This record gives sequence, C-alpha cells and structure tokens, in this order.
Amino acid sequence: MHRQWILYLYSSKPILEDDLISITSPKSSDERHNMDNCRDDGRTNNDDESDKLIVPASSTDVIHELESSSSMLLEIEEIEDELRGFFWPENREGMTITTGSVVLEKDGSNLIGISIGGGAPYCPCLYIVQIFDNTAAARDGTLQSGDEIIGVDNVSVKGKTKSEVAKMIQAAQSSVTIRYNKLHAEPAQGKTLDLILKKVKHRFVENMSSSTADALGLSRAILCNDSLLKRLEDLKRCEGMYRGLVEHTRRLLRSYYDLSQTYKDFGNIFSTIGVRELQPRASEVFTKFGEIHRQMERYGVQMIKQLKPVLADLGTFLHKAIPDTRMTIGRYADAKFEYLSYCLKVKEMDDEEQSYHTLQEPSYRIETGNYEYRLVLRCRQDARARFAALRSDVQVKIELLDNKHVQDVVQQLQRLLNHLTTFYDQCHQLLDGQRFFPIEVDLAKGAFTYESVGGQFQSQDDEEPEEYNVAEEAKETPKDSGEVQSLISMD
Repeated sequence: MHRQWILYLYSSKPILEDDLISITSPKSSDERHNMDNCRDDGRTNNDDESDKLIVPASSTDVIHELESSSSMLLEIEEIEDELRGFFWPENREGMTITTGSVVLEKDGSNLIGISIGGGAPYCPCLYIVQIFDNTAAARDGTLQSGDEIIGVDNVSVKGKTKSEVAKMIQAAQSSVTIRYNKLHAEPAQGKTLDLILKKVKHRFVENMSSSTADALGLSRAILCNDSLLKRLEDLKRCEGMYRGLVEHTRRLLRSYYDLSQTYKDFGNIFSTIGVRELQPRASEVFTKFGEIHRQMERYGVQMIKQLKPVLADLGTFLHKAIPDTRMTIGRYADAKFEYLSYCLKVKEMDDEEQSYHTLQEPSYRIETGNYEYRLVLRCRQDARARFAALRSDVQVKIELLDNKHVQDVVQQLQRLLNHLTTFYDQCHQLLDGQRFFPIEVDLAKGAFTYESVGGQFQSQDDEEPEEYNVAEEAKETPKDSGEVQSLISMD
C-alpha cells in the first residue's frame, strides 16, 4: 500500500501489483497482451466496475507506446527507481557515460577478477569497486573501477543486489558477457582539497612511529609488508658508506700529494748541496740522493693521476646514481601518499555509507547513483597504477645500485691498492742496493762557529761572557794561519 500511494503522487490512476512487477521486470508485448486477455476472460460481471477503476482501458496502449519510443526509456528507468524507493534522479556531477559490452574468460577459480558494490536496496546502480591484478578483467583492460554493470549475459541487473549479480557471474560456464556503462571522469575532479590535506598528513606521518600517530589520533593508510622500506634503508646506509669512502680517498690523495712535494723539496735541497760540495764523492752522493727524491716525486704525481679516475667513479656513483634513485624515490613517495590518501577517502566514504544504513536514513549521494564515490574509486585505481609503475621502477634502480655497489666497490678498491703497490715498489727499487751513507765531507775548523748578535749576550754591567771573547779571538786569527781539515763522517 505504501508503494501504491507513492506512485499515486506521480499518477492520477492507481496501479495493480501485477503492473508493479511488469515495470520492475519488463516483459514482451505479446506476454502482456496474453496476460491481459487471460485477465479479461476470468472477470465476472460483478468485477467489471472495480477493474475499470483499477486498470484503465488505455493502459496497454500507453505501455506499448512507451516501449516503442526510445525517448521515453529514461522516464521508465526513473519510474522503476521511484518504485524501488529512489526519489531523486541520477546526479552524474558533470561526468559522461558510454555503453558497451565485453566477454571475459573465467580462471580456474571461476572468477573474472572484479569486486562489485552498490545495488538494491540502497543504490540504483551496480558498479565495479576494484579490478584485481593478474585476472581476466585486469588483462582485458576494458572494465575500470567506477563503471556501472547493467547486464550479465544479456540479462538486466537493474534492481538486483550485488550478491545476486555475483551469483549470476559465477553461474556462467567458461565465459561471461558483461554489459556496462563506462564512466568518463577527469582525475582532477577527484583531487579535492580534502585529498591534498590527506596527502600532506601521510607525508607528515611517514616519519612518525605508529604509537605516536595513534596517540595524536591521526588516521592514515599503511602499506602492509612493504619490502621496499628495507631497501630504502639499505640505500641510505650505502650512500653513507660511499660518502665516507670518497672523502677518505680524497684525503688520502691529498696526503700523497703533500708527500710528493716533500720528496721534491728534499731532492732540490740535496741537489743544491751536491752542486756546492767540493768533495767529489760527497757531491756525487748528494746529487744522486736528490735525483732519487725527485724521481719519487714524479712517481707520486703519476700515481695520483692514475687514482683520480677511481675518485671520479666513486663520485659518479655518489653524486649521480644515488641522487637519480632518490629523485625516483621522491616521485614514488608522492604517488604512494596520493594512493594512500584515496584509500583513506574510500574508507571514510564506506564508513559514512554504513552509518546511514545503520540509522536507516537515505543518503543523497548513494541514491543518486553514488557518482562521487565512483569517481574516487576511479582516481584510486589510476593512482594505484602510477604507484605500482613507480614502485617497479624504484625496485629496478635499487637492484641495479646494489649490483653496481658490490662490483664497483671491489673494482675501485683493487685499482687503489694496485696503484699504491706499484708506487711503493718503484720507490723501493730506487733505494734498493744503494749505499749513500756514510758520506765523507771536508769541513773547515770554523764550520760550527757562529757569530752572535752584538749586545744580546751583554750583562747589565757591560761585561762580555768568556765564550764571546774566545769567539772574537778566533775571528781575529788570520785565515792563512792554516785551516785544519777535519774528516767527519755523517751517518
């Protein structure tokens, strides 16, 4: 009686229960005609007047006209929605739909890989919530989240529950034909301020412990069993190790360069001494010793030039390969936070829908086709596709970095050790078998006698020390009095 009274608001004529069923599940015109004839044949004269009040004489003609006119199909669907309790027309929020069909082959589990939402008694539309990976629907790529299902194997699903539609799909043999209304939506429509704030919150909570986030009451979506987190931590440790290795190698090369300059200075000093030395043997020894140090300086500079590519290769890994991976990780993190934000938004809308169902109150969003929810589902699917692609890219780059890290570090350290070994072998060959000491030189008697600065050693009573007087006497001695040649051996 409640349904008949509601229909009476839209039509001045009452309607039979049989007519309700026929509108909900439309029959062919022949079946209706036969049913009307059977009803007419079974009537008595006493029932004529009452039947005339309930079923108008022109009702059959009106139904035929509605079926034959394509322009009235939308009104029929609206009447069906009203009979089921949906009083508002669909609100597509500026989105468009196109109708199509697809044939999907079932897998061994008798599934096609979709989850269904909506349907009677709360929503006039049955739509796809999620497309599962590595399934027939995912491989085909025609169906997407948010698309409406309007038929299964040429059977309309209008007014059916999602459980009934799932049973219809499972009842099919090897393949099933899905008729759908494709939802054409712009991803920018679903990226609202609420989504942006959720994305910022996920970025903020990323470096926060779960207990702290729970204590602050921050709701968030978390990836379970995320193996990439461990890989990212390994990358950070690898970067720190390379940074220390490059810095240590740079300091090592700087130290060897300073050592080479010391060799050069030693060589110049000993060569100068050798040139000025009067004693032939000592001059030869000093000159040769200086040349050896100069040659050691050349070997050191040559070694540094050979080790510069090692430092450059390590720097390339540190300053190019790792930052490139970090940039990819940054894009991955952005896609990850966006995907988690959509997941959280879907969860909040599911909770809102459940609360309306619990309170048995109508929801305008749900009863007008739930297009806002379907838009978020489509945006979540697109965000998940971007997230999966970037995640795969990050995993490949980290894997390549790990392989390069294992091979490159060993190779560069071997090059470093080989060049250092060559340098020390060359220096050892220069000094091996050489006997430079003791060196015999001729020194004058006053070689170790030094002049003092006048006045520095005078006492307060202007008395000169005894050592100063002795030095002055030695200075006044004529040079031709005979210089004593002393033979000093220096080790």
